[in-house]
Formats: sequence, structure tokens, C-alpha cells
Amino acid sequence: MVAENLQNELKRLKEEILKMGRLLEEQVYKSVKSLVDKDLNLANEVIARDDLIDQMEFDIEKKTLGLIALKQPMARDLRLIATILRMIIDMERMADHAEDIARITIALYEQPYIKRLIDIPRMADIGQEMIKKALDAFIYENVGTAMSLIPMEEEMDALYEQIFRELLSYMMQDPRTITQATELLLVAGHLERIGDHATNLAEMVIYIAEGRRIDFNELARKNRD
Repeated sequence: MVAENLQNELKRLKEEILKMGRLLEEQVYKSVKSLVDKDLNLANEVIARDDLIDQMEFDIEKKTLGLIALKQPMARDLRLIATILRMIIDMERMADHAEDIARITIALYEQPYIKRLIDIPRMADIGQEMIKKALDAFIYENVGTAMSLIPMEEEMDALYEQIFRELLSYMMQDPRTITQATELLLVAGHLERIGDHATNLAEMVIYIAEGRRIDFNELARKNRD
């Protein structure tokens, strides 16, 4: 009976992780949409909803620690619970990056953009897909789905480097663009970090399923070499 109750509790925790992840996907999408569309209302919505993500992290952490104290899980279940505690930290940090992008929207609101925003929305699309795949991999403990994030992480890194080079050229050609170009580069950096955190989630899935640790960034570097 104790084991059955624990499995039910773990199932509910997974559902709460998924709910938090879906909200996180929305935050990433809306933060970049607010930037592209110069939508202050949407930016403020993202900022306000960050508190909801923070509360979700707190609630899941409290329930997870409660399971450790009351159910005394062993072996694989303990590995899953420890992983959940790590995952919610990464997810909360991704939400912070989305909030920072929304704040940049507000900072740049009155400025005409120095260029059309193309690659930044592309990074956001990939970031959302990475979060979705990482969550799917977690729910179903699917190693193959987790590993599919590696080429997506490589694409994120390539787009960041492309944006960096392009914005640097703007700054060199016209010093008046430096302030805005720096802010846009920060946006790309936030999205790149979201991708990094998503790969962390995928790495944790492999740890749950197989008990081994894999560094996706190291694998990506080997693929480039």
C-alpha cells in the first residue's frame, strides 16, 4: 500500500511538472512576441506571471521534500524525486530569462528597431520546442526523445553566434546602435540560456531512466569537431 501511494504521489508530481512546463513555454513565447510586436501589455503579463512560476516551484519542492520525509523512497524512486528537485530549479531560471526579455521589450519600446527581428523569434521557437520535448521525455522517461535535443541545442548556439556577429557589425558601423544592439544581444543570450537549461532537463531524464549522466554540451562539441 505504501509503495502504491508513493507511485500515485509521483504521478501527481509529474503532472504538476508538466503544468509548470506548459506555462513556461507560454512565457517564452509571449516574451519574444511582446518584443517583436512592441506589445507592452503582453510584456507586463509575462512579468506578472513570473510569480506564478515561482509559486509552482515552491509548491512542488515542498511536496517533493515531503515525500522524502514521509515515504522514504529507495533506489529509482529516490532518483526520480532528486531529479524533480533539480528540474524545477532549471525551469524557474528559464522563466526568469523570459521575464528579463519582457523587461527588455519595455526598455526598447520607444525605439525603432535597427533591424527586422528574424533570428530571435527563431531561437524562441526552438527554445519552446526544446522545453516541450524535454518535458515529454520526462513524462514518458524516453531517452530517445531526450537525445533529440542535442541537434536543437547546436542550432541554438549557431543562431546565437550569427546574431552576435550581425549585431557586432551594426555597432561597428554606427556607434548610435550600440545600446539597442546590446539589449538585443542580451535577448539572444537569454534564449541561448533557456536552451541550455532545457538540455539540463533532458540530461536528467537519462539519469532517471538509466542511472547515468551525459553532458549534452560535450556531445555537441564532439559533433562539431
